[in-house]
Amino acid sequence: MDLHQNDILTKVLRYNLIRNGRMIYIDVHQKIQGNLAGNFIAVPNLVNIVAKPEHQGAGEDEKNALEDCLKKIKGLNLEDLFPAASPLTPPPKED
Repeated sequence: MDLHQNDILTKVLRYNLIRNGRMIYIDVHQKIQGNLAGNFIAVPNLVNIVAKPEHQGAGEDEKNALEDCLKKIKGLNLEDLFPAASPLTPPPKED
């Protein structure tokens, strides 16, 4: 493939997790090219917000990566999976 040397290319499989009436995605990335923690990485996300690294799963296949991720997030509230807003981010302006 004609990619830059440091590019990472993955094929993504998407799952939905509904917990307590709230939904998040878990994207399982299959490594095509680049350096990842494993051949497959499972990443909880809210489309543009990715879970903290300690809540992501890795494995040699899709099933193992997803199981590793689910084990790490079992019993946690969904809002605890994601980084808190940066203290440098200004609050929204009120009209």
